[in-house]
Amino acid sequence: MSPVIVTLLCFAAYAAGYFLYARHLARRVFALDPDAPTPAHTLRDGFDYVPAKKFVLFGHHYASIAGLSPMLGPAIAVIWGWLPALLWVVLGSLFIGAVHDFSALVVSMRAKGMSIGKVAEDLVGRRAMTLFHLIIFFLICLGMGVFVHVVAKLFSIEMADGVRTATSHPEAVFPTFTLMIIAVVSGYLIYKRNVPILPLTVVAFALVLGAMVLGLRLPEPDLPATGWKWILLGYCFIASSLPVWLLLQPRDYINSFLLYLGLGAAFVGLFILNPEFAAPARHAAEDSPSMFPFVFIVIACGAISGFHGLVSSGTTAKQIDKETDARFIGYGGMIGESLLGLLAVLACTAAAGFASTAEWEGAYASWKSAAGLEAKIGNFITGTGVFVSSISDSISLDMAKAFMSLIVVSFALTSLDSATRLLRFNLAEMADTIRFPLLKQPLFGSAVAVAAIGFFAFVAGLPLWSLFGSTNQLLGGLTLLTVTVYLLGQGRPILYTAIPMVFMLVTTIVAILADTRQRLLQEDKTREDFLLLGVGGVILILAVWLSAEALVRIVKLRREPR
Repeated sequence: MSPVIVTLLCFAAYAAGYFLYARHLARRVFALDPDAPTPAHTLRDGFDYVPAKKFVLFGHHYASIAGLSPMLGPAIAVIWGWLPALLWVVLGSLFIGAVHDFSALVVSMRAKGMSIGKVAEDLVGRRAMTLFHLIIFFLICLGMGVFVHVVAKLFSIEMADGVRTATSHPEAVFPTFTLMIIAVVSGYLIYKRNVPILPLTVVAFALVLGAMVLGLRLPEPDLPATGWKWILLGYCFIASSLPVWLLLQPRDYINSFLLYLGLGAAFVGLFILNPEFAAPARHAAEDSPSMFPFVFIVIACGAISGFHGLVSSGTTAKQIDKETDARFIGYGGMIGESLLGLLAVLACTAAAGFASTAEWEGAYASWKSAAGLEAKIGNFITGTGVFVSSISDSISLDMAKAFMSLIVVSFALTSLDSATRLLRFNLAEMADTIRFPLLKQPLFGSAVAVAAIGFFAFVAGLPLWSLFGSTNQLLGGLTLLTVTVYLLGQGRPILYTAIPMVFMLVTTIVAILADTRQRLLQEDKTREDFLLLGVGGVILILAVWLSAEALVRIVKLRREPR
């Protein structure tokens, strides 16, 4: 079966999921009410609680969740072949990931825009909130540490045998930082000068594309990866401390158009090129772990992501204008991310970035070769660059790769600043528990968040990504557990969230146990191994404890009269 046929079948599945399954969830399970007041109106403060237009908020939400993960995870997971990764990206999104994002948004929206940890306090108990907060803390620190590491590698210039490596894209630096300036100006003009959004969007997007072309002609900055890490961490501190309307929302909104264009161009190029698969449908690589449960862990955002629940309940729920917008933003946003994951699978397995099956097998010969996370994102950039350059002879491969690298970097940074802000929210909610009110101060909270992310940014690698994946999917399962408790308390059907919840909790706990066992048996352990063993053990204990708390609450609810 050719990649084009496979893609068309996936598109049909997405349409059926949104127009049939999501509609059923919105009407019959959650009973969304277009007239119900949302926190963006009842708690409006002009800083975090700000009602946003449906399509603007979709852009912000989509850009926040569609970070580096849906490109990086599938680019690693195809080591088991294209079929397992593709099935999980598509079916996992429709029946687990999109349900998770949508339901987390609805529950938070009906709880004054509180984070999922705060919601857990009301539904399960105070200890549950504390456990949630600790898991969220580790999740964001682990994942964003990887993001900082990979983006720093993309920005730096690295040579191999006198030739620049496929992971070096310093031409993305200028348009990336130009986009930040454009976003700040756009936010000011929209919210302070009431400039119409449509013409401003056209101008802003044109300027971003112009900056990309100019970036190919300007001298490239030659800074080592370590220097870029410090710059990126400084940016995270600034971005998380500013009002949401000034940088975060307009940048995500403009970013979303980059992704729409990139996705559209890459899929059009795929149809024009009409390649065959270079990768086999199933593949058993040397020294790779078992496909179950690790294919569900390595693809840490393309099918389900606990981080999405943080975005849904941390920022999106505070900006949503109407309850009925949740289906489009929550469920539809996850389909958009799944499209990105699907593209990553195709770009890293079709005969585009890899000329032959032998060349593909050379890149994915062993699990050890997958340790270079930046190399795998390089595979994505090269493959999608070939797709885009197939549209027209006037689009050079270098220009297409520069465009795709800009998308990769832009969305990694979008997740970075959103996640730092979410971590600040999380620390502020923890302040009362640990009796440290200084954490509620935005500048101090942002500083602590950046320091924690920075710690893991300097030990990033495949082991850290695997631990992030386990924590991420675990939080997704725990979020579904919280939603299930909510639905049970409301007397609503629970199977739509309970079945995915059980699957994710079992899968991730098995993965953490397997990874811990393998690391314990490993000889010549490094400091990083001991660090990851400690963090993984703490996360496992927190997860089992929180699951037990929630199950006790579920038993009590089932015994109580409705």
